[in-house]
Amino acid sequence: MRTELIWEGKYDEYGNRREVDIAGCAMPMQKIESIDEPRRAAAATGQLELFEQQNPRVDDFRNRLIWGDNKLVMASLLQEFKGKIDLIYIDPPFDVGEDFTMDVPIGEDKDTLEKDQSTLEMVAYRDMWGMNTDSYLHMMYERLTLIRDLLSEKGILYVHCDWHMNYFLRALLNEIFHVDNFLNECIWYYYNKMHDVRKPIFPRSHDTILSYAKQKGGHTFNLQLEKRDKPVTQLVRKKVDGRMVNARDQDGNVLYQQRDERTVDDIWRIPMIQPADKSQNTGYATQKNELILERIIQASSNEGDLVADFFCGSGTTGAVAERLGRRWIMCDLGRFAIHTSRKRLIELQRKLHSEGKPYRAFDVYNLGRYERQWWQKDRLQGADEEHRRVILEFFKAEILTNPPSPLLHGRKAGAFCHVDGIDSIFTREEAKQVAQAVASAGGRECYCLAWEFEMDLHLTVNALVQELGVKLKLVQIPREIMEKNRKAPPPFLEVAVLAAEPVYRSSPLSPSGRGAGGEGLRTVDIKLTQFIPSLAEVPTKELEAIKERAIKSGFDFIDFWAVDFNWQPGKPFTHDWQDYRTRKDRSLKTISDAGYTYPEPGKYTACVKVVDTFGCDTSITVEIDV
Repeated sequence: MRTELIWEGKYDEYGNRREVDIAGCAMPMQKIESIDEPRRAAAATGQLELFEQQNPRVDDFRNRLIWGDNKLVMASLLQEFKGKIDLIYIDPPFDVGEDFTMDVPIGEDKDTLEKDQSTLEMVAYRDMWGMNTDSYLHMMYERLTLIRDLLSEKGILYVHCDWHMNYFLRALLNEIFHVDNFLNECIWYYYNKMHDVRKPIFPRSHDTILSYAKQKGGHTFNLQLEKRDKPVTQLVRKKVDGRMVNARDQDGNVLYQQRDERTVDDIWRIPMIQPADKSQNTGYATQKNELILERIIQASSNEGDLVADFFCGSGTTGAVAERLGRRWIMCDLGRFAIHTSRKRLIELQRKLHSEGKPYRAFDVYNLGRYERQWWQKDRLQGADEEHRRVILEFFKAEILTNPPSPLLHGRKAGAFCHVDGIDSIFTREEAKQVAQAVASAGGRECYCLAWEFEMDLHLTVNALVQELGVKLKLVQIPREIMEKNRKAPPPFLEVAVLAAEPVYRSSPLSPSGRGAGGEGLRTVDIKLTQFIPSLAEVPTKELEAIKERAIKSGFDFIDFWAVDFNWQPGKPFTHDWQDYRTRKDRSLKTISDAGYTYPEPGKYTACVKVVDTFGCDTSITVEIDV
């Protein structure tokens, strides 16, 4: 007889335990960015050789920041990292509320605006709680099973939760990792929380952090000490004949010692991050204090070990792992999370280098072919055609009854229309196929309407204009289309508008500062000339006011921009120069100050990438002639 946690979906209709579909989830990853800020700065000033001498590489491992559903990401990592990750910390959603918005700052002043979650995040969250606890437990069961497979034999998992789900997660973890491998239930007591005393309950002031070993007895654990509020006098103890006794001096007197440290136990008195704390506060809603991750990483890993976080949010795990000399892998479904983490880690690279401390470069990845797992074909019952019809009608486009290609569904103002599937994300490969279909049909433009777009898709779109002469216009399908009985068309917004131009600088070989092509002129910067963000993630109630401001002062919506001065189609974007806003400094350059020097005269292509305050990215290419 045994006790078992049962939920809807754990067993199939024949009573067989459902296995986690790993083979069907593993997908290729695409590297979209390579970031090594100090090394980039050294190369830009001609100091790369000296930099390499002074900063020898610790190893060839490059940390990874991955955008995608963590189930698919973990399944894709298994081939390379099965049994190789030494510590995993996750802080999964555990609040069943439905507030998808957060306040984000804009411009140089203290203005903020509300940002909705992306449609991808919103649908994922609703699916997570679609069957209440049953669907949540099945989602966590699949992910915890993959985590177990990724952990090394000495590895440990920490799961951060609160009163909403801690009792369910404890039972689930006992089943997946076995109760014998349970290590701790640590209590994070955040003593500085502001309480709502109007509620007729004792104020809630703690979270729970559960830890399990992959293999108890072989796991890593380093004893942690912390400062006492006041020193204490303690007996000195020692082991004699296998048992602990009081230590004595030569005269037989019991020995005492004064101690100002204590062994850390399972009650952690660590403050919450306050809004005014600009030392580490990124403004991300679920961000946790770095002190929590410091304690976990120092206790359960050693320098050089591999640490992972598959619900990374603002990137706290990676930032602390980097500071403590660990390798790391992080992923998140939200673009805003990936963008927040990227900025934070670039800033940390700069800080560590300025302090003479080692660091590792990191790369940003897309999960190549991306599929939604939420609206399955069998549940839709062939609804794709109806879905496309509804989208085209709201878009006020003509529906093609005999299309020249299955990828071309409509026409508007002389341009073709492609409507992406309801269960998919518009990817690089799809963009290429649509452009080829448009070219074969004798077209020059195509509206590509989709719920979500792969990150950095504009790079592919720019390349297709040069290769096929076809311009793809990326248009977000507004989430309001899902509203029942909606008759008036909601606004369809292109992903973004971005324009930039080269700024040619005089060089010692060209004192006259002649224009492009002038002999000896090699130094170039990039000037942003226009930016209007996509407002797809702005709540509808704020859309008109924000749209008016975006048109007047689009640069206020730029949170980060970077330049790859020698961009190569099909290659990852290299950060040759970047600037971004922080909570401390809201200013932003609109002209790069890299003074990039090309080695030879000729024509080059620079790529400009902008990430707006919502975390959405757009890119364009700029032709350089030196």
